[in-house]
Amino acid sequence: METIRYDLITALPELIVLCMAMVILLTDLFISPARRMVIYSMAQLTLLAAAYFSFSSHAPSVSTAFSGAFIDDAMADVLKLMMYLGTSFIFVYSRQYLQHRGMFRGEFYALVLFSLLGMMVMVSGQSMLTLYVGLELLSLSLYALVAMDRDNAKATEAAMKYFVLGALASGMLLYGMSMVYGMTGSLNLAEINLALMSGAKIHAVMILGLVFIVAGLAFKLGAVPFQMWVPDVYEGSPTAVTLLISSVPKLAAFAFVIRMLVQALPTLAVDWQQMLMIMAVLSILIGNITAIAQTNLKRMLAYSTISHIGFVLYGLMSATMNGFIFAMFYVVSYVLMTLAGFGIILLLSRPGFEADKLDDLKGLNQRSPWHAFLMLIVMFSMAGVPPTLGFYAKFSVLQAALAAGYIWLVVFAVLMAVIGAFYYLRVIKLMYFDAPLDTHAITAPMDTRVVLGFNAMALLVIGLMPEKLMEICIYAITSSLS
Repeated sequence: METIRYDLITALPELIVLCMAMVILLTDLFISPARRMVIYSMAQLTLLAAAYFSFSSHAPSVSTAFSGAFIDDAMADVLKLMMYLGTSFIFVYSRQYLQHRGMFRGEFYALVLFSLLGMMVMVSGQSMLTLYVGLELLSLSLYALVAMDRDNAKATEAAMKYFVLGALASGMLLYGMSMVYGMTGSLNLAEINLALMSGAKIHAVMILGLVFIVAGLAFKLGAVPFQMWVPDVYEGSPTAVTLLISSVPKLAAFAFVIRMLVQALPTLAVDWQQMLMIMAVLSILIGNITAIAQTNLKRMLAYSTISHIGFVLYGLMSATMNGFIFAMFYVVSYVLMTLAGFGIILLLSRPGFEADKLDDLKGLNQRSPWHAFLMLIVMFSMAGVPPTLGFYAKFSVLQAALAAGYIWLVVFAVLMAVIGAFYYLRVIKLMYFDAPLDTHAITAPMDTRVVLGFNAMALLVIGLMPEKLMEICIYAITSSLS
């Protein structure tokens, strides 16, 4: 009985999110459309309650629950708090957009909370089964969200592509996990690591299983050559859903990689380093080159995401403690950048107008100098221009790769970052030097304006003083992996 009580207390934030997602879904049935702000408030309070319990129950020590299938450590708590913050921003940015599109309904908030629950389970997974269940809960919620605008043929097509390719990637991941289980006789990540470190010969089946696992993880991250879903899903989804897909799940995917490759399979580091290196180089190359040719803003940001994932992989492929710390720092920085970028796109949208073309940003400085300035900070940060957060993030992961001996790969990444700066600077040119095609007033609730301003300015402030965020990442990784 005491064990069950301890397990439930350890997973209390997950239980809160699960229960409130179901409560929101039921509440939506009994209130009128005019009172749906209640659902929005309930969703935000859910995040606040989960954050309170995650923070208040935090301890530097590592603890496990549910017979070792669930882990509570510093990395899990830090990433969960980042997820709550990011999801709260998503709710704030998307509220007006959802009202315009007739999607301001309980199922949106319930599905987002279910996807958040899947991410939380992924972050705390200490068993391959737990990790897979969390991943599938996240994936199924995202498939439904992409197709939520049922009258939009492009959204339906994007959902079908996402579902089919996602099912294929999940099958590959599960197949790889089954091979690892067959060779080690355990689903627990710590026990898998012990089995491999015991001196047993690494069988070819184990390497094949690793290949399938890395392929499945690469799909979820959106890395080349498994990136084909990213631009179509980004463009076809409602922008509020694109905002979700492009941001917070990357934190969960990063945690999945750390749990699976670093904690369970460090003995095979030489093998997965080579695979990550190839994917990193291809992601940066294809992401930056292809983004230059895009005229759709969401597709451009999709290829930008692929490039950013390449930089994250630079940190991971170094297979050092500093590399993992800097990779986590980069993922958190990327999430802050993409939240602000898509937040501005949502702000510019209005009924019947998506603001998803590059030309829609023409003359933004003449329409709203403040929002043009915020977008300028976002673009500079994504391009890695000092003194923004993006510059420090890129510098950190390249420093880790350089220390690991990947000199020519670092030179290549720097050159590609310079080439990639073109399409970010093009956005700035359109905002400041072109005449506006759209003269409609930009209207948004006060809370949206305040949060967006805070989000974008954080990219500048943290870029000037990155020490605190870096200390948090150092604490999270060293406490969890030492």
